[in-house]
Amino acid sequence: QMRLVESGGGLVLAGGSLRLSCAASGRNLRNYAMGWFRQAPGKEREFVAGISVNGGNTDYADSVKGRFTISRDDAKNTVYLEMNSLKPEDTAVYYCNARRVVSDYWGQGTQVTVSS
Repeated sequence: QMRLVESGGGLVLAGGSLRLSCAASGRNLRNYAMGWFRQAPGKEREFVAGISVNGGNTDYADSVKGRFTISRDDAKNTVYLEMNSLKPEDTAVYYCNARRVVSDYWGQGTQVTVSS
């Protein structure tokens, strides 16, 4: 079983930056495609960013392209989401996801609040 723990969320002014971390235990992240998702109040969970097993491919939601960067450090068993030029509409609980074939793991989420 894999456990994912997100950290780095908080309150930031519009235009500011945050760096989220997702630390894994119980399994080696190097075998998993990783992603970040978010869920705002009253809305469904949505995809934010994804990174392939070897880190060679990344994908982003249109709403965050050019502002967010996903990366992974398999030696540290950690995935990151660098968020710049934050907007109030980025306010949400951010979740880390690890996926491999039929295995699908989620963290408990970290709150990001962007004030205008």
